[in-house]
Amino acid sequence: MSTDSSAVPSSLLVDAIGTLVTNDPSLGQGAVGEMSDAALVVEDGRVAWCGPRGRAPAADVRVDAEGRCVVPGFVDSHSHIVFAGDRSREFAARMSGRPYTAGGIRTTVAATRAATDAELLEGARRLVREARAQGTTTLEVKSGYGLTVDDEARSLSVAARVTEETTFLGAHVVPPEYADDPAGYVDLVTGPMLEACAPRARWIDVFCERGAFDEDAARRVLTAGTVRGLLPRVHGNQLGPGPGVRLAVELGAASVDHCTCLSAEDVDALAQAARRPRPTVATLLPGVDFSTRRPYPDARALLDAGAVVALASDCNPGSCFTSSLAFCIAVAVRDMGMTPDEAVWSATAGGARALRRTDVGHLAPGARADLVLLEAPHHVYLAYRPGVPQVAAVWKDGQLVAGDPGHRG
Repeated sequence: MSTDSSAVPSSLLVDAIGTLVTNDPSLGQGAVGEMSDAALVVEDGRVAWCGPRGRAPAADVRVDAEGRCVVPGFVDSHSHIVFAGDRSREFAARMSGRPYTAGGIRTTVAATRAATDAELLEGARRLVREARAQGTTTLEVKSGYGLTVDDEARSLSVAARVTEETTFLGAHVVPPEYADDPAGYVDLVTGPMLEACAPRARWIDVFCERGAFDEDAARRVLTAGTVRGLLPRVHGNQLGPGPGVRLAVELGAASVDHCTCLSAEDVDALAQAARRPRPTVATLLPGVDFSTRRPYPDARALLDAGAVVALASDCNPGSCFTSSLAFCIAVAVRDMGMTPDEAVWSATAGGARALRRTDVGHLAPGARADLVLLEAPHHVYLAYRPGVPQVAAVWKDGQLVAGDPGHRG
């Protein structure tokens, strides 16, 4: 049997897996469906079989995991990677005591408008490669740094070249030229901008927050997007209490993201929404709170209430310039009350639910063969060894896209 894993075989056996996280409780132990001494077979880009290694069927190519852990590829359901410019000085100032507000977004808007399409694409591809090397195989990408009809449309065109999961976020902030006419900007977002951007997007999002868009404006944006066939998402309850969670649940949004400042009523609303066939997921972004020195979301309260929780990076140049979901997992375990199992589930299956995807985020037969081989015997190491590179190899649709499963450092 061949051991050359660099080609794209019609079938691939990943053998001698110390711990396999399937995220299917019917296949293994606990919510993550953990299996020990396991194997997994891929055929034509999908998981064909998984189970005890002694029962594994033959395949064209065999990879020896040598007792290492395999997890589903991370599903990052919130990122802003189409941008230009740098905000490192803003970060340094914030670390010196200046509080974070949404106003810094306008700095990136100016740089993004001045950039060429080629420059935006090069930057987005670089960050996709960076995320992929750290185990992310599915990545949502938003617009929101153009804030003109042409710049939002071209940002989404760039995003569509690196992902299927594109989000129109014209309602990120009100740009400077509309500072005295925010209602006029909402007219633009829900009119000509939506018309130009809807064909390039799957989702519509709005920053429902003080300093951005109030409840009425946010509802108008999301309703207009829904009429055009886009699915709603919400940035909400980041900088303080607000209507974001309530609005997201009311409109059946797939996700409300940040959820840093929640009332008991917000938690209950998300728990009730979790009982729907299509829940509104609470997507937590711990890298933001780490980078802005703000309190972390209370993941424990959400989980204990029965809400569906996802973890995502919010990779962006201002409030959180990390693409590492392993880092987010470690922070969530250390500072947000999550167990390692819950955090890994939330960064994989939880992210898939936030994108309403059933083909990613798990490794049951029929799923896309998006998998990560860790340089560790167990997935708890993602939190146990924070800051240490632990991704040995990454496969997307059964194709090796990062790392080398045979190289042991």
